[in-house]
Amino acid sequence: MEKYLFFMTAILVFTSIQAGFTDTLSAKDKLLLAGADPRIEQIRKADAAIVINYSDDSPAKDVKVKVEQVSHRFLFGCNIFPLFDYKGEQHETYGKEFADLLNYATLPFYWGGYEPKPGVTNAEGVKKIAVWCKAHGIETKGHPLVWHEVYPSWAPSDVDETKARLESRVKEIVHGFKGLINRWDVVNEATVSDRFDNGVGHWAKRDGAAVMVDQSLRWAREANSKATLLYNDFNVSPDYEKLLSDLNHMGSPYDAIGIQSHMHGGEWSMEKAWDVCETYSKFGKPINFTELTVLSGENGWEKPAPWPTTPEGEKHQAAYVSRLYTLLFSHPAVEAITWWDFMDGGWQGAPAGLVRADLTPKPVYKSLMTLIKRKWWTKLDTATGEDGICKIRGFMGKYKVTVTTPKGSKTALFDLEPGRNVWNIELAGSKGK
Repeated sequence: MEKYLFFMTAILVFTSIQAGFTDTLSAKDKLLLAGADPRIEQIRKADAAIVINYSDDSPAKDVKVKVEQVSHRFLFGCNIFPLFDYKGEQHETYGKEFADLLNYATLPFYWGGYEPKPGVTNAEGVKKIAVWCKAHGIETKGHPLVWHEVYPSWAPSDVDETKARLESRVKEIVHGFKGLINRWDVVNEATVSDRFDNGVGHWAKRDGAAVMVDQSLRWAREANSKATLLYNDFNVSPDYEKLLSDLNHMGSPYDAIGIQSHMHGGEWSMEKAWDVCETYSKFGKPINFTELTVLSGENGWEKPAPWPTTPEGEKHQAAYVSRLYTLLFSHPAVEAITWWDFMDGGWQGAPAGLVRADLTPKPVYKSLMTLIKRKWWTKLDTATGEDGICKIRGFMGKYKVTVTTPKGSKTALFDLEPGRNVWNIELAGSKGK
């Protein structure tokens, strides 16, 4: 019997390793994770003094104060491309699950999909998604404006003609969506653009990637001076580092560095994820993990359908993602994490979702909910002292503060930001009146 149990255990271990489901951590991984919670406490929280007075300037002593976080300052996101592809009850389910967990959404602007024929765009379809996001308090980002892939069949091959078309496209979109979308992946994957036989590829090959990215960023900045502009790439290599160095030398108007992390072939170690953060933080810009994929089925790229999620894969996905998000949230340079495909069966048909194809939540959805809306979420019941002040420490973001006295209550909204926060609330009358 003992030999049988040993044999079966060996098979299970071997099978999970073959499928990529191993949770072995190195000593460095463990060390990095051990320091994550203290770092999070230091960099993701801030202090606030809530000063409550009556209208005659007398302090409101010993009144009850309820402090409730309503959103994160940090951006936890996902692409939201298929929101209105779902109809009826499925649309409602997709929307609710998305909004319950996340505060950030990536919207599609792939040139060939957005403008399949010259002048014929999907602007209204994308605007519909952006309006929905705004109504649900979800920050939006457009992706991407300049890319060598999803290139329209009608678009030019000549460099100067391509530049003219792209200048018009970038300015028209960025200006036209101003107020609804104020964050943009302006250029995507320029480190490899010169390998492609189309207008963008020819531009990168003729003038160089840095010149192409710089020009595109300047078009976007001209169209919306207050927009947050990103350069985005999967190629975490010296080529990317050189491109960013060139952009900094040119004074390019980019605001954040986008890092793609599609892990179809296997997950990054915690050490690798941390080293990527350290490497790219040296360029002096915030880091956004813009496209994050971890599978809950067999690892691989473009595998034949059906490509199923599995119970053991889902368990592994949830455990790994919980560690990775904790690590990234603990790095001071990281300001956003965007998952890629909310549901299974999206890009490449991969089992990469936070929910299954039928929209039922997977363990990874539940583990992220525990982190984002429980562990990293502030909700306090407190009271003022003799001076009418109470002090709190919480995760940075938006807050609702409700003050309750024997005569009623008053609610106010505040932002908890880095540095010194003083929130003033005035109550009608005076103590005892």
